[in-house]
This record gives sequence, structure tokens and C-alpha cells, in this order.
Amino acid sequence: MIFQFTTIAFLKNLNTMIDVCPCGSESFYTNCCRVYHSKSETPTTAEQLMRSRYSAYSLRLVDYLVETTHRDKLKSSYRRKLVATINDIQWTNLQIIKTSFGGVDDKAGKVLFEASYIEAGESGVMSEHSRFRKIAGKWYYYDGKGAR
Repeated sequence: MIFQFTTIAFLKNLNTMIDVCPCGSESFYTNCCRVYHSKSETPTTAEQLMRSRYSAYSLRLVDYLVETTHRDKLKSSYRRKLVATINDIQWTNLQIIKTSFGGVDDKAGKVLFEASYIEAGESGVMSEHSRFRKIAGKWYYYDGKGAR
């Protein structure tokens, strides 16, 4: 019985280590967005922050989403709304269409993306032009507008 439990635990850990990151990078999660979610590193570009936030939505990491939202846009109800709705949508794919600025040396950037999802059994695609701002060397999601 002990052997069986140990094997199951090992396989679960192995699956966690080899899972592809939800952000669409085709990298392992442990080498991709996990370094941002665990706060080992911070995203150096707006696109990295965009991808890490998408992964956070996929993995339901509310704290990360709150922490990476620009303070000017962070409303007191934001966390409560996230907690209430984060399980309603299953995110299935992220495609980055275009980036503008948002590089290592920039203070602002834009990312156009499409995110596929399933909500209440129905498939959909969300398109957004997201804006990001950097404060004291750290990127934050500022706001977004529907792309269509």
C-alpha cells in the first residue's frame, strides 16, 4: 500500500513538472509562467506579463491577477469579483496576435490577443487590445478594449 501511494505521488509530481504551460509558449510550466507565479522572477516584457496573467486565469491564481493589475485600475471589488467568477470559464488557448512596445526598456506596451474559452458548455473567443504600464521596473496590466 505504501508503494502504491508513493508511486501515485511521484506520478502527480512528474505530471506537474512536464505539463505544458497554459500560456501557449510550448514550454514546460515550471520553466515558464511558474517562475512569475511563484515570484522567483518578474516578467521583463508586457507580453510575458500577458502570458503569465492568462496562465493565472487558467490556473485560477487570484492573488497573482490582483498583484499584477495597475493600482490606478484596481477597484476594491476586483478581488471579490474574481473569486466569484474565476471558476465559470475554462480557458483553452491563447494566441498573441501583435505586440507594440512593451519591451525591456519601454514604460508602456500593448498586446493584441485572442483567448479561447468554454463557458457554460459553450465555446467562445475573446479578443482584446491590452495595455500595460511599467512602474519601478515592474509590469502591470492597465486596461483592455475588445478588439472586435
